[in-house]
Amino acid sequence: MKLHTIDLNFHAPNVIASYLIETAGAPILIETGPESVFQNLLSGLKALGYSANDIGSVFVTHIHLDHAGSAWRLAEAGADIFVHPRGAPHLMDPTKLIASARLIYRDKMDSLWGKIKPVTKEKIHLAEDGMCIKIDGAEIKIIDSPGHASHHNVYFIDGTLFTGDIGGVCIKDGPVFPPTPPPDINIELWQETIKKLRRLNPSAICPTHFGVHNGVDRYLDELDSRLTEWMQWIDARMKEGKNDEEIANEFNEMVRGVFRRFSLPDSLLKSYEAADPSWMNVQGLLRYWRKFRS
Repeated sequence: MKLHTIDLNFHAPNVIASYLIETAGAPILIETGPESVFQNLLSGLKALGYSANDIGSVFVTHIHLDHAGSAWRLAEAGADIFVHPRGAPHLMDPTKLIASARLIYRDKMDSLWGKIKPVTKEKIHLAEDGMCIKIDGAEIKIIDSPGHASHHNVYFIDGTLFTGDIGGVCIKDGPVFPPTPPPDINIELWQETIKKLRRLNPSAICPTHFGVHNGVDRYLDELDSRLTEWMQWIDARMKEGKNDEEIANEFNEMVRGVFRRFSLPDSLLKSYEAADPSWMNVQGLLRYWRKFRS
């Protein structure tokens, strides 16, 4: 497999990746990024000798706008869009997706994510759990992977996992953080997904945030451990009677403490916050406790 990582430069380097896989025919793209940085995607494709019209198939791990916001652009250029069955209706009619995102991002919605338009039905293909899709010599195994979102897939290609958000955020030599925004976070399902990924014995893992990582067992160990740590951390402060603002402030400081232990530069913290905002992690974890564990 010939794999290229395209940095979409979403507010900072190494925040959102789009992965291009060369095949015997048209190349495959995994993740589109948001429409707000579509020109950066085009520049990345051009540097590799391609244009949007050259892309034959696009696989999005889930429909969150930082992962699939430009799907309609690629579909208009001719690509087929592969997506989890639960996510497909929201790509064809993004009304609810837009409304939900606007509740979170409010006046920053347009600057963060750009234009959002429907993908036509004929361009949508359902990527269902257990399928093995063969495209010009490439074989893409579909793995339903709930925990971060109910409409999340992992794609397993030639020993490499393309994990979207379920595989966490890991930028350069930084820590592995689980992105836990509302509304779908379910820690138990997430940890079951991690077990499922381990059984595949992958040689590399490619989270959308960001890049290719080896040493997958250690990587998944850290992800699993931090999920438990964060879940218990939130629970302890809820039991102390702290309000959401107090918990968010303490969580931000806890995250910065991790970076201090790693002796990492502030520039890397900026990339992590762009990929995985701490305030959103708190919101998702609080909702998880109130929905599933209270």
